[in-house]
Amino acid sequence: MNQTLPPVTELAVVDAAALDVAIGSAEQPFVVRGLVADWPLVQAARRSPREARAHLLAHARERDFAVSMGDPQSGGRLFYDADMQMNFRMGHGRLDKIFAGFDAAEAHPVVPTVYLASIDIEQFFDGLGSANPMPLSTRDALASIWIGTPTKIAAHNDFPDNLACCAVGQRRFTLFPPDQFRNLYLGPIDNTPAGRAVSMVDLAAPDLATYPRFADAMDSALVADLEPGDALYIPSLWYHHVEASAPFNVLINYWWRDTPRFLGQPQNALNHAILAIRDLPPAQRNIWRAMFEHYVFSGGAEAAAHIPPPAQGVLAPFDAQSAGRMHAFLLRSFSQ
Repeated sequence: MNQTLPPVTELAVVDAAALDVAIGSAEQPFVVRGLVADWPLVQAARRSPREARAHLLAHARERDFAVSMGDPQSGGRLFYDADMQMNFRMGHGRLDKIFAGFDAAEAHPVVPTVYLASIDIEQFFDGLGSANPMPLSTRDALASIWIGTPTKIAAHNDFPDNLACCAVGQRRFTLFPPDQFRNLYLGPIDNTPAGRAVSMVDLAAPDLATYPRFADAMDSALVADLEPGDALYIPSLWYHHVEASAPFNVLINYWWRDTPRFLGQPQNALNHAILAIRDLPPAQRNIWRAMFEHYVFSGGAEAAAHIPPPAQGVLAPFDAQSAGRMHAFLLRSFSQ
């Protein structure tokens, strides 16, 4: 799509404390140029893609990595085919064997799409995180690495906050506010390329006859172009289309949530509500809508106010113990 989009705001961050303040006060995405420019991985990438791969291999554990593989004619777009099945296949292999394919591909103008997505750094690498550190204050972040040929990943969102650091190659993020979900024409939630519902619109060639409201989504979109060393903060639930354009690309990102991990995943609640409530008669749905507002979306204070605190049960604020009891209760109810 040739529409010129406004850029994501850029912030100057001088140290970890300044980054902590910027993240804590941010309501929109922002870019920090050169945030991780001193990483050994970034420095290796500036010399050559092969040196970047050598740095990763020096830390890789001896275990199989999951890899997505797509045909060259897909243009790097990992998406659905005409039958709404995935247009890529999954495989597994040791990282040195996978990287040997990247080495060989340097001499070929047309290569298959190869994508290692959301690889847990702690589980699959030894010392890579400490060699390329990201101080995030008290945030309990999950660090993941994304490695691949040129790829195009359809717009989607994630529940956690996200700090995405471009280590090798180039990445363009096109971002949409959370309230644009209707205008993005999201696909199935139970048949997805990578666990999250994705926009059915091809950003490079949007079919506005089929998806007319996508024009409204583009009116609110922002764009961020990242070079090695740059970082992008993506707040929770912001949609992002991601395009990696170099022959070899590496992104490291950090996910965290502001609420304790013992609380549930909102997507699971949505899935269950679709199963249990969506197909009820309209009058019953309206009653449940009001009950959700009373118990959930209002914050629940009124629902618990008349009950003595020791007897409030799940209407009281959760701690790890009470959340565990609620998880166990739900598991029992799902099995009945």
